[in-house]
Amino acid sequence: MLSTIAASSAMILRSVSRSTAMAAASSPYHIGTHGKAWGEDERKQWLAERVVHRTYQDEVLVKLDALRERYDVQQYGALSHDPRRFPLYAVKSRSWDARKPSVLITGGVHGYETSGVQGALLFLQTRAEAYSSIFNLLVVPCVSPWGYETIQRWNAQAVDPNRSFNPDGEVVAGRSFNPEAATEESSALLALLQELGVEQWTCHVDLHETTDTDETEFRPAKAARDGDTEHKPGEIPDGFYLVADMTNPQTEWHTAMIAAVSQVTHIAPPDAAGKIIDEPLLQEGVIGIPPPKALGLCAGATNAPYATTTEVYPDSPQADAAQCNAAQVAAITSALDFIIEAQKLQPLAVAKAEL
Repeated sequence: MLSTIAASSAMILRSVSRSTAMAAASSPYHIGTHGKAWGEDERKQWLAERVVHRTYQDEVLVKLDALRERYDVQQYGALSHDPRRFPLYAVKSRSWDARKPSVLITGGVHGYETSGVQGALLFLQTRAEAYSSIFNLLVVPCVSPWGYETIQRWNAQAVDPNRSFNPDGEVVAGRSFNPEAATEESSALLALLQELGVEQWTCHVDLHETTDTDETEFRPAKAARDGDTEHKPGEIPDGFYLVADMTNPQTEWHTAMIAAVSQVTHIAPPDAAGKIIDEPLLQEGVIGIPPPKALGLCAGATNAPYATTTEVYPDSPQADAAQCNAAQVAAITSALDFIIEAQKLQPLAVAKAEL
């Protein structure tokens, strides 16, 4: 009986949340004139209304400092509007060797997606060293620190960092995920990757969340910013899912990741149309999109054949913050475990001994 009541309560909460999101998304945003793209005044108003909710120093930089004895923690840039407050950091595994496969883990490209940041840090704290004898690991836990502090999808210039990794990508009318102008966040990370000089990456896992505020705040704000009068509310999926390049689906790899994450949190089911966030379902818990590089997505920042975006759902009554962070770690470790098995990889020291 108690489980039935709990399940019913969860359904009611979800229904209320979705109704609230749809009502908010269907109303004109409070900044700007409906149907007219923002100018400088509207962007200034938007920025002036942003509020700091947490500190990058306390929640990210302090944790990075604690990792310095185990990893190479290096600054690769800073946000120009406050460089002392917002330095950009990457964490490298030690014993970097060109003979090892190279792996990139990114979090906080959208600063408001908390488990992307904290999941990347948790991976470094608990599991990363176990993989460093096989892989070169580069972990960038918080690509967008201003967004982290203010719990915003955009950066301080009202540009989406996760559309800014290829601003010359293909623009398709009516598509919500067209590329946008380059940002300091994306430019700094791309410069770091170029500096490392890795000719062929093996894996890139980009850690994200899909939240109820995507519908209540961020999509309505985008429609107002762009003067989009065709914007319609969408449906937030209840659960974890992955985003795959439909031209390189890596079905077995994604299957392994979904299986591992399902032991931590629930997997998002498709909607009544058989889709998730209006995109086609390739397999359980995996949607397909055009090549991420063409869309300006961080997941397209490397040439890795194994590349995906995770999407955790932190607003579910079935999951708490610890589960969300753990789901991100499970996604990373299962991704790496699959590659080790598929490619029969061994620690470099063992491989050298056998020569």
